[in-house]
Amino acid sequence: MKFMKRETLHKKTKIANDILFYIYSHIDVDINMDELAHQFEISKFYMHKIFKEMFGRNIYESIKAIRLQKAATLLVTNKYSTISDIAALCGYSSQTSFIRVFKERFLMTPTQWRHGGYKTYSKNIIEESIKTKQSNATFDHLVPSIVKMPQIEAYYIRHKGYNDQIRQTWQKIQSWTYSNNIENYQHIALFHDNPAITPLDECQYVACIKVDGVDMSQNERLPKFKIFGGTYAKFDITGTDGDFLKFMHWLYSEWLPNSDYETTTKPQYAIYKKNKYLSDDNIFDLSFYLSIKF
Repeated sequence: MKFMKRETLHKKTKIANDILFYIYSHIDVDINMDELAHQFEISKFYMHKIFKEMFGRNIYESIKAIRLQKAATLLVTNKYSTISDIAALCGYSSQTSFIRVFKERFLMTPTQWRHGGYKTYSKNIIEESIKTKQSNATFDHLVPSIVKMPQIEAYYIRHKGYNDQIRQTWQKIQSWTYSNNIENYQHIALFHDNPAITPLDECQYVACIKVDGVDMSQNERLPKFKIFGGTYAKFDITGTDGDFLKFMHWLYSEWLPNSDYETTTKPQYAIYKKNKYLSDDNIFDLSFYLSIKF
């Protein structure tokens, strides 16, 4: 009986994760609930039920929140895109409806946000992290390389919040790695959300592992997905607690707006050379990949 309950939980978790990943991946188009349920071969009622059970809010609320936080980022980073362009990129067919829901969420219009209103909002979010406030790291010296990245297939565990509990998620990945005698792998962190826009406890962090040289086709414990290939700006950085969120803030609030690049709705990711969540000194060494277009 216990085994069956665990299998049921695993199945529900996989379906809910797959639905959320689908939403993030198709945020620029209308997401039809009937078609979504059909794709996952479940009833619409069951789809809504397990999503709410796993993530604490319904699918419609999640789609709206993701669209608005993507739009809030693009308004700051994509200076060559009009408000109408950004609304369309985030799945809004009407600029009027986009402006209305944006104002409801951020208490200012997209134009006010773009012209500096985001700075106060972003500062208040950064204030949530004591470690980030204490960081003395600077990043103005960083010059990225522009790279073409392939699609990456990885196994993963999703974690809600950019917080210290991420360590426990990585420990589960580590346990899975040892249990399956995996020796060649890469640790990858996927970042769906911009922590300069989205409250830290609402951000989705995904701990991923790319496995080399081992057939894991029969694995049922961890779900897998494909990280988008494409053109990325690659930043090589090292640091300790607090430095990484400060880097993310600099990237979205300073580097991108002052560059000639724009970002896309693809999630950003980091490939770890040293994973701070599995080290005793809390030092990280990683390459960060930011999706860009020129």
